[in-house]
Amino acid sequence: PTMATTQVQTQSRLLTAEDLWEMDESERVELIRGELITMAPAGGTHGKFGMNVGSLLWIHVRETGSGTVFSSDTGFVLSRDPDVVVSPDIAYVSRDRMPPEAEQSGFMPLAPDLAIEIVSPSDRSADVQAKVLEYLRAGTLLVLVIHPRPRTVTAYAPNDTARIYRETDEIDLSDVVPGFRLRVAEIFQ
Repeated sequence: PTMATTQVQTQSRLLTAEDLWEMDESERVELIRGELITMAPAGGTHGKFGMNVGSLLWIHVRETGSGTVFSSDTGFVLSRDPDVVVSPDIAYVSRDRMPPEAEQSGFMPLAPDLAIEIVSPSDRSADVQAKVLEYLRAGTLLVLVIHPRPRTVTAYAPNDTARIYRETDEIDLSDVVPGFRLRVAEIFQ
């Protein structure tokens, strides 16, 4: 989903994760530092590439039992006061970091180990970068940003490194998802 530039703040106070949970929203929204951000519906290319990478990750994680893969419907609370609640296109949390089942019915109360975002044509570069920084600040170990054009993936790590991968490359994600390697070309098939 794409990030719209429309921001709504109600009652001149910052919203909380609990406020967001209670809302009857028919649209996808995220909460960035207490401000509501409406997410435009994703296009076909976005959905296809998301399913490609998500299914490859899900199959690997299911076979290894290393953790849990989440779809874009899942909210993660990255920080509090002001609250940040985001819904990555795909997320992974290792088995040893998964909260107890009772804490999983609402937004996930942690940053994912791996967050994958797919850039849509309407996404502003500054918004994407700001979201990457929110993930890293919250403790996400790796953020992959998929760029459908020019068919590249940028990997961001907490040590302030960013690496661009092209279609002919393979990304070794073993440090975050044990044994997982992703051929970039498979994302864009």
